[in-house]
Amino acid sequence: MIPWTYEGEEIKSLEDVPKGAVGFIYLITNVDGYWYVGKKSLFSTVTRPPLKGQRAKRKVTKESKWLSYKSSNKTVKEWEDWEITNKTIIDWAYTKKHLTYLECHALFSLNVLKNEKSLNDNILGKFFSSDLDF
Repeated sequence: MIPWTYEGEEIKSLEDVPKGAVGFIYLITNVDGYWYVGKKSLFSTVTRPPLKGQRAKRKVTKESKWLSYKSSNKTVKEWEDWEITNKTIIDWAYTKKHLTYLECHALFSLNVLKNEKSLNDNILGKFFSSDLDF
């Protein structure tokens, strides 16, 4: 498994994550130079049935599988570990909204819709690379 890195340092557990961070923006590249930018939450919330004698469902927060995560992108998911050259954390986010903002900022800043090596084909499901063919 290829480790996540941030500013040259390996991130191996939550102990290596800045205090208060809820997720991160990442860049994954492969041996052919293709790359993908995305976001990943460190935690997920699941709804559990109520405890005996109670009515309300419970919300439980647990650590996500971020350490072994590759991407939500279909192509990147199919890459073998040996094909991946880098799993870099670009920035840390401290709220869910901050996470979405940082992802959009990175996607626009890196001009993902116009770069032929980028596997990102849309931003927020609103801006598509095919829309920019004019």
